[in-house]
Amino acid sequence: MAAPGGGVEAEEAAAGPALGRLEEEARRRRERLRALRQRTLQNKDSGERENRQLREDDEEETVKHKELKLRNYEPEDEELKKRKVPQAKPASVEDKVKDQLEAAKPEPIIDEVDLANLAPRKPDWDLKRDVAKKLEKLEKRTQRAIAELIRERLKGQEEELASAVGSAKQEGSDSD
Repeated sequence: MAAPGGGVEAEEAAAGPALGRLEEEARRRRERLRALRQRTLQNKDSGERENRQLREDDEEETVKHKELKLRNYEPEDEELKKRKVPQAKPASVEDKVKDQLEAAKPEPIIDEVDLANLAPRKPDWDLKRDVAKKLEKLEKRTQRAIAELIRERLKGQEEELASAVGSAKQEGSDSD
């Protein structure tokens, strides 16, 4: 609230230091802009030819942008109907898609795939590997023991057979 007759200065004092700082920055900015304008005016005389070329380029670009191209809008005015762009037909992309699909097909690197290498191993595979050597020794011992048992049985059968043959001879000699 300004006192009567106090004007802007009284309002600035009431607003506090924050407003004073912002105004000071604005004043500095204005001074920099004035200095920049003066430099550009001084350089304008020397670089007037370059500016003319830039202006001509800008004018050509603005003319290009002013032309309307109506693609989706149906104008009612006859002049605007002349500017309407005919409906574009979508290009055939089937050939492009086929080429891309063919290019994306990976060539087989390995003809045969070993399923044993691809399949995950069972959790006890390392235990089986460690026990395999011991099992080979036991397998040999088992085969020997089985062979020995078979031999003993055969010997037992031979003795039984021999005794049966011997008893048959005795009976046959008794019956003669």
